[in-house]
Amino acid sequence: MIEIAALRALVAVEQQGSVVAASEAMGFSPSAVSQQIKKLEKQSGVTVLERHGRGVLLTDRGMALAEYGRRILGELEELQSTLLADPAKPSGVLRLVAFSTACRGLVGPMLAEVAASSPSGRGGDGPGLEIRVVAEDPREAVQAVASGESDLGVVHNWHSVPLVIPENMVHEDLCMDTADVLLNADHPLAGRTAVEPSDLVDESWISTPAGAICNEALLAILAGQGRVPDIRIYDPDFSTHIAMVQMGVAVALVPRLGRPELPAGVVAVPVVNPMQQRQVGIVYRKTMTASPSIRHVVRLLREVAAGLDA
Repeated sequence: MIEIAALRALVAVEQQGSVVAASEAMGFSPSAVSQQIKKLEKQSGVTVLERHGRGVLLTDRGMALAEYGRRILGELEELQSTLLADPAKPSGVLRLVAFSTACRGLVGPMLAEVAASSPSGRGGDGPGLEIRVVAEDPREAVQAVASGESDLGVVHNWHSVPLVIPENMVHEDLCMDTADVLLNADHPLAGRTAVEPSDLVDESWISTPAGAICNEALLAILAGQGRVPDIRIYDPDFSTHIAMVQMGVAVALVPRLGRPELPAGVVAVPVVNPMQQRQVGIVYRKTMTASPSIRHVVRLLREVAAGLDA
């Protein structure tokens, strides 16, 4: 009989691309994953992996078995999250992945509310539900949820930079987040009530790293002007962006969600025509649609998001 643990190891190797990556995702050692793969080959009577250079590839039968494995694991997950779960008592460990500003602006306040209502006061929702959080950009968050590394993701989707959602996942809108251009108070545009892309073509920028969604959104702003932004500084932390603007060495495009109070000398000016907005949403696997824990945390996140608009 094929064991679920062995199937899970094969599916992880298929999704992650290697035994080492699969072991990191599963929290096991590479040797433990290899042992599960060997057990699977013995139980099924087929070879599922073959060496390719320094790595491995799934054989044809290995790919077929992994496909069956995904379906079986999905049905098992759905069973555990619905029929075997008490809808009135969210329980277990919920792994949440969110982009950094959402961690500050949405997840943090949600966890604070949970902690305040918890008998222990330690961030769990009573003795049943434990929420663990990892910060990742939206594309990595989608991958983590799709592969089963995380259960729930908070992501964003700029209208100019679409986020691809796999077929095995559900995407729900949560709130809209507007981004402003941050300028030093002495900047000629600092006194404006709004600016357009044509006003920004000659600016020197600080940006998130190349390839990040916010970086691509910045590129899209000036694409209609036939220009590429002059990015002098790349840094993933918006706090650094604010500091550089305060020092007068660059301008920055920074969303409002999770943005700290701006220091003296930094002014936020909206960008219009078009307005720079990103749709913040939540993603989870279809097999988790009826999960009491998912629905509970989603409800709490919606309450926090609604409060942002109040």
